[in-house]
Amino acid sequence: MIMAQAALETKMLLRNGEQLLLTVVIPTLLLVLFSTVDIVDTGEGEAVDFLAPGILALAVMSTAFTGQAIATGFERRYGVLKRLASSPLPRWGLMTAKTLSVLVTEALQVLLVTVIAFALGWNPQGNPVAVVLLLVLGTAAFSGLGLLMAGTLKAEATLAAANLVFLLLLMGGGVVVPLDKFPDAAQEVLGLLPISALSDGLRDVLQHGAGMPWADLGILAVWAVVGLSAAGKFFRWE
Repeated sequence: MIMAQAALETKMLLRNGEQLLLTVVIPTLLLVLFSTVDIVDTGEGEAVDFLAPGILALAVMSTAFTGQAIATGFERRYGVLKRLASSPLPRWGLMTAKTLSVLVTEALQVLLVTVIAFALGWNPQGNPVAVVLLLVLGTAAFSGLGLLMAGTLKAEATLAAANLVFLLLLMGGGVVVPLDKFPDAAQEVLGLLPISALSDGLRDVLQHGAGMPWADLGILAVWAVVGLSAAGKFFRWE
């Protein structure tokens, strides 16, 4: 039942035009645009080496947070979650299916971004295990925050808030604009955001060949625990 629901969730997600815009079109356009046009000073080296890790982080956020929050919020509004919760599929099974759907979508995103980045001349380095850990913890952190938003706010408020947060974190989370371009005081605050920890951690590994980015992993772990715990406590099914 879980696998069948996960397959259905994935199909619905991939058929949604707004979801595809967030998960595929925007990350792809940003990667190609900023890698080929000298708009932002990304420091020494090829621009794609700086941008690709940030776009991978953006892909995780767009699916695990923004897309999931919007979809779940409207499912809650129209009573879909209430009906699914009363079906033979247990509630934990429904959440597991949604998580599997997010992971499948992210795998497709990572594959697409990687192929495009390689075509643009990307030369990644580092430990793949560290990359996987960052992506998994980032997914957990953003999923918890997305479910918390979807389970506590009205659908329209979730739609507006999720898209606003997406835009704000895109500009101020170190995705395409380096954090060192911001004032020192702002850097300290922005560096604690999950998108900043994920993009910086991926950049340290893939661009600079660093080992385990423990500080960034720690920040993501804290966000994951807080977000998932809060979602589990405050999520309302109707």
